Amino acid sequence: MVSGVNDFNNVIASYTTSAHQLEGENRILRETVSQLKNELSKFKEPALMVCDVVDTLNDRAIVKTPNGNRFYVNIAGDCIEVRPGDTVLTEQKNLTIIAKIPSNKKFGVEQFVIMEKPKITWEQIGGLSSQVEELKEVIELPLRKPELFKRVGIMPPKGILLHGPPGTGKTLLAKAVANSTRSTFIEIVGSELVQKFIGEGAKLVKEIFQLAREKAPSIVFVDELDSIASKRIEVGTSGEREVQRTFMQFLAELDGFKPLDNVKLIGCTNRRDVLDPAITRPGRLDRLIEVPNPDSAGIEEIFRIHTRNMKLHPNVKNNILCRLLDGMSGADIQSLTTEAGYFAIRDSRTRVHHSDFVAALKKLRNKNKFDRAYLRMFG
Repeated sequence: MVSGVNDFNNVIASYTTSAHQLEGENRILRETVSQLKNELSKFKEPALMVCDVVDTLNDRAIVKTPNGNRFYVNIAGDCIEVRPGDTVLTEQKNLTIIAKIPSNKKFGVEQFVIMEKPKITWEQIGGLSSQVEELKEVIELPLRKPELFKRVGIMPPKGILLHGPPGTGKTLLAKAVANSTRSTFIEIVGSELVQKFIGEGAKLVKEIFQLAREKAPSIVFVDELDSIASKRIEVGTSGEREVQRTFMQFLAELDGFKPLDNVKLIGCTNRRDVLDPAITRPGRLDRLIEVPNPDSAGIEEIFRIHTRNMKLHPNVKNNILCRLLDGMSGADIQSLTTEAGYFAIRDSRTRVHHSDFVAALKKLRNKNKFDRAYLRMFG
């Protein structure tokens, strides 16, 4: 009798445990179904548009959509204290303002610029001694000793223009002066300033200079300046007119800071002849520094810089090689030393021979012309 009662109790306990387990699983399933329904309802909800409030008039507002168009819209009753400059969410169909969100004044300028603290030093630049001296006088000295200019009573240039053939070291010069002054180096390509929609390029220019002031001391380096600062024409396409708007904002920002501010501008171009005179007039980029291909002494100096960490065989004749490098830029010489190193690696050698440099020259230049020049000089 007692055994039967115990068996009955065990069965009841087993059913109770199973009921609790089923109830727990049922609760989890209900929560999962509820979560899935919420997710499904989110997918069915229409997306809201992000707009900027331009002005408010009583209970209505003028908003600007991302494509630049402006609309006179209603404001929802629970959305109060909407002011010009606010960022809001609007319903897509009639653009009624639904909610106010934290304003993001930034255009996202960080995605268009390269911001760094360069490690290039003056010792890593060869064949440009006169250009280095000018940069030290125009950029480095005002940033490091502004009080000297105040005592003398003169104002240094706001910026400089580096011009010359490609690969001659213009970017290296800008990075070296940023390093020597411990400045933030903000690099941007001129073509990046040209945006799709009206006014966005000008806004980007404004924010770049604002970023430069926040990160001061800083140097703004604009590569391919001719892409936005070319000579203006009377009649052009809408795209050309937008480039001109961006250029005008660029000039306005350049005029907006003082010569002794902790922000300097360095422009760079391969086509000085196409630049608009407005950019190079006194008070803007009025110090023009030409960066040409190196002369014979410069070639030797650049060659030494790029080979000082290489293991050269004693048969390498620097004077002969440098005579063959006439007319090459600094970038060409760097490419030559890299290619010579590859020839050594292909032969499983750690030392670079004279023949490796000769083979690299043949590869980088027209082989037939090189052979004739080599035989004429040393055959």
